[in-house]
Amino acid sequence: MDPTLTRSERETLKAVYRLTRERPEAQTGALADRLGVAPGTVTVTVKRLADRSLVDHRPYHGVILTARGRRAAVAAIRRHRIVERFLADMLGYAWNEADRLALTFEHDLPQEVEDRIYLALDRPGACPHGFPIPALEAVDIPAMPPLYALEPGDVATVAVPGSTDADVVAFLDTMGLRPGVTVEVREKHPFDGPLVLRVAGKDRTLGATVANQVFVRRLPGRVPTDPAAGAPATGVEDAESA
Repeated sequence: MDPTLTRSERETLKAVYRLTRERPEAQTGALADRLGVAPGTVTVTVKRLADRSLVDHRPYHGVILTARGRRAAVAAIRRHRIVERFLADMLGYAWNEADRLALTFEHDLPQEVEDRIYLALDRPGACPHGFPIPALEAVDIPAMPPLYALEPGDVATVAVPGSTDADVVAFLDTMGLRPGVTVEVREKHPFDGPLVLRVAGKDRTLGATVANQVFVRRLPGRVPTDPAAGAPATGVEDAESA
């Protein structure tokens, strides 16, 4: 990762990357909302990134990443997810605490330290939330659809964003829907109706609003529905490398 980039520049690149997965361009207002800063601050940062050929920005239009900017954004996301994994696996922090804590020091790490952490963790495939850790020098990250996009018979592993409301996280936890857990969709009721999921041998019902806040990686085959046959694998690394 480019050591000359500032924290605000890296966070802006990450925000542009995520927003442009949903739309052609990232508007400065949307970037300001996502980053929690004033629009004028975003404008200044975007100009610096444009001067370095990391983004393209035309006045009154949105921001897009250049090829260099995309690599830099993916590298920043990779580091964040590796640091989250370190905090969870080595220091014992809960997965929903790791996101906030990683932001406090990830930007100060030399590349060599990031590389050593990754090796010490035995090259994990996913962060504690269940999202994939991209390869070094990757230019993209596989997209993960929302749980509600699945259809009956689909099997997937679960990922929950760090920004998810704490009450929603607590609710998901009561249902056994934690990062890395394997689920099978048993039923999907029409007209935005709820999903019936098989989770660890039990049927659970989840409404569309919450199901759209959970993301998944589809898997082939079917998950065992008989508890005697063995519970679904819940290790994030195993789920992501399968």
